[in-house]
Amino acid sequence: MHSDADNKDDVTFEPSEEAENLKDPAETVKKLKEEIRTLRKAREEYLRGWQRAQADYANLKKEEEKGRKEFAKYAQEGLVRDLLPAMQSFHMAFGNKDVWEKVDLNWRMGVQYIYSQLMSVLEQNGVKLIEPKVGDVFDPVSHSSVEAVPVERKEEDHTVREVMQKGFSLHGKIVEPARVKVGEFK
Repeated sequence: MHSDADNKDDVTFEPSEEAENLKDPAETVKKLKEEIRTLRKAREEYLRGWQRAQADYANLKKEEEKGRKEFAKYAQEGLVRDLLPAMQSFHMAFGNKDVWEKVDLNWRMGVQYIYSQLMSVLEQNGVKLIEPKVGDVFDPVSHSSVEAVPVERKEEDHTVREVMQKGFSLHGKIVEPARVKVGEFK
C-alpha cells in the first residue's frame, strides 16, 4: 500500500508539444546546437557592448580629470592679472637706475628680496616672466608693439629695439604680452 506521503515523491513527466515534435534525437541535438549558437552570439554581443561601455566610462573619467586640471590651472588667472600692476611697478622702480641707485642699499636689498619672494611664488604657480632682449625677433604672440623705430640695417627689421615693459604668461598662455619698440627698415 502506498500512502499519500509516498505519492509526493513520485514525479511524472507529461510530454510537451515540443517534445512530441522532437522525437528524433538527431533533430533534438541539431535544434539544441542551433539554440546554443544563438545564445553564444547574443552573449558575445552583450559582452562587447559592456566592454565598450566600460571603455567609454574610463575615457569619460580621464577627460573629466583633464578638464578639472585645466580649469584649476587657469582659475588663478584673475589673481595673476590683479598682481601684474604691482609687478610692473617693481620693474619700473628697478629700471630707473639713476633714482634706484640713490636709495639706501639696505632698503633696495629688502625690496629686491620681497620682489624675488613674490616672483618665486608666482613661478611655482605657473607664471613666467616674458623678458625679450634687444635684438630678439619680434613675436606678435608674446610681444606687443608700442612703436615702430626706424633702423638702418635690414637685419634689425622686425626686431626688438627697446623693451618698455616685461610681460607674463600663465602655464604657457600669454596673460600680458611684453611691450616693445620694434625696428622697421625702410
